[in-house]
This record gives sequence, C-alpha cells and structure tokens, in this order.
Amino acid sequence: MSNDFQPSRVRVGIIGAGQLALMMGEVAHDVGVETIVLATNVDDAAAHSCDEVVLGEAKDLGAVSKLASVSQVITLDHELVDLEQLARLEREGIVVRPSSDALRFAVDKAYQRQRFLEAALPVPRFIIIRTTADPLLESFLEQLPNEPVLKAPRGGYDGRGVLFPRSRDETFEMIEQLSHHGDVLVEERLELQSEVAQLVVRGVDGTLALYPLVTTVQANGMCVEVRYPAEVSETLKEQSAALARKIASLVQGVGVLAIEFFVTSEGLFVNEIALRPHNSGHWTIEGATTSQFANHLLAVSGQPLGDTSARVAHAVMVNVVGADTPGSLEAARRIPGIFIHDYAKAWRPGRKLGHVTSVGDDAHEAHVRAWQGAQAFGTVMKEV
Repeated sequence: MSNDFQPSRVRVGIIGAGQLALMMGEVAHDVGVETIVLATNVDDAAAHSCDEVVLGEAKDLGAVSKLASVSQVITLDHELVDLEQLARLEREGIVVRPSSDALRFAVDKAYQRQRFLEAALPVPRFIIIRTTADPLLESFLEQLPNEPVLKAPRGGYDGRGVLFPRSRDETFEMIEQLSHHGDVLVEERLELQSEVAQLVVRGVDGTLALYPLVTTVQANGMCVEVRYPAEVSETLKEQSAALARKIASLVQGVGVLAIEFFVTSEGLFVNEIALRPHNSGHWTIEGATTSQFANHLLAVSGQPLGDTSARVAHAVMVNVVGADTPGSLEAARRIPGIFIHDYAKAWRPGRKLGHVTSVGDDAHEAHVRAWQGAQAFGTVMKEV
C-alpha cells in the first residue's frame, strides 16, 4: 500500500478489489487519483496497489456506504452490484460513475438488448421469456437455422450464464434450468467470422475518445488472446467506431465502455458491453499512449481524457488461466521481450492469474513471445 498521501488527489472508491482495481491502483498516482477499494478480504489483488481498503461485500449497502464516506466518487471493478443500492446512494448525493442508469445496460442483458433494438443498433434476433410454455418460443425457434444461445440476463461473465444447446430437447431443458433464476434471453446463434472489441472512454462533459479496434479470440466463453491491430477491413473499423459513438451516447456512462462485436458476413453485431476497464484493453498498458486504466480514472475523476492512440505497430495479449498444476512465474520472467502482469492471486485451476503482453514490429513474433510467456506462467489456454 502506498504511503505518499497527497490531499490534492481525487479520492476514487472502487467497488471490487480484483485485477482491474489492481491495475487502476498501479497508475492512480500518475493521474492525480488516490484509490480506496471495497474488498472481501485483505488478500484481494487490489489490496497490493491501492491507498486504502474497506472490507465488505459489493451488495452490502453498509459496506458500500462506508466506501462512499471516504471517497469523492465511486466506480467499479465488476458489475456484480445491486443497482437499487447504487441508485439510493445517488439520491443521497453520492457521485457514482458510471451511474446506476448506465450500469443497467451491462448488468441486465435483457434490458440492454431491448434498448439497443429500439435504438436500431445491430443485435442478434432474440426473445425474453420466463418459461418454455411461452407462446413466443416455438415460433421463434422455428425461424432460426440453428439452436439458439441461451443467456441468464444477470450475473454472468467469462462464459458463466451462457449455454449452447445442441438439440431442441436440450434447448428446452436448459431454458428450464436458467428460468429457476429469472428471465431467459433466447438469442440467435450467428455464424461468426471473428470477434472484435472496441473501447471508448467518455468524460464527464460527454467527450469521447476511442481506442483502436482489436481482434479477440475466445475459448469456452473466455477471452484467450487480444491482437492489435484488428484483423478486419477499414470499412469494419469505421463501422465499429460509428457504433461505439452511438452506444456511448445512448448509455451515457462515464469512464471506459467496452463493446464486444461479432463479425459476420452481414457486418458487426453487438455481443456484450462492459462499463469498466476490460480484458480486451489490457494491451493498452504497453501499447497505447494512455492505458485504459489511466483513462478510466481520468474520466471518473472529472479530468480531461488522455491520448488513446497506439504507440506500437503490433501488440498481443494472452490471458493466463490456471492449469491443472502451477506454472513458474520465474520461468516466464526469463523470456525476453514480454511484459508479465501477475494478479497476485493464489493458483487455482481455471482462475485468471494474470496476462502477458508482447509488442513489436512483427505480429508473428509478438504472438509467439506472448504465448511462450503465458505457457511458462502456467496457463491452461491453448495457443491459437
């Protein structure tokens, strides 16, 4: 924990103390911010980089209120929050950025899909149901060339709460499974050419700053690799930027807005959004003039946004997800030309432990080095 307290710094409280809060804390003092995290225990990742820790759960109003009492503005490291609690704090005069209204777009996928459809944004065909007896279901399924994707509107991330049935019987079984927890989002399964991600930062005054588009590679619902620049046409890059501006204006969030797009033969479709720093933007730490973490803090603290342009020709980021047996951080550090980010988490199979980034003039070399580092670190992910 840093001890060089300066009263002039803006005190930003962060709900959650995972790796995103950890990396916000690492750059906070550089952008005139002091971070206070709401952590479930003192060993959470961000406790190593923040200025102060408040212990408690993200959905505990008392704990969030305590965080607010020592902060000038509240932001988040995840979206597993109680929107009504945040709205209550806002009514009491607490500044929450992004706001509870904006966060609903990310917290509630059904709400997001409905609002995006109303705004004529490209989303897969979908319906929202509560039971397999819903009269909309049969006719909707008959219109689809394949079985659908099924999503729990709330609470899912990194593939959790997203199911891919292989038959009609399995579709009905999985809908019943998800419906025990609420509504079910039934969505067309698109034929994908690839996936890309667009990060846009929105300031308090509505100013927008877009990062370059990147290609993302997924496996089992989790991001495996991110590649800059995106491996798509200039036309698609322009489409992505235009859609990002439209989405940012609709959502009205402050801070980083990450948009995951499906690339299809018909163009881009919105997959998911997040209103916080995002896995697809980790490459910006080494690869952009201002990292996504610095820019998020600049935005939520009311400061002018930083330059989002790339400062490298190529960047490859690979996630490190715990394999069946621990890897070796020391071995990874012996590989030249890579940047290793250790999330200070105890090893556990399937747990996101860190990421490795490589930058340079040659895309293939950056790819090889990043994967060498991730595999030495001990990732379960397979090279793509």
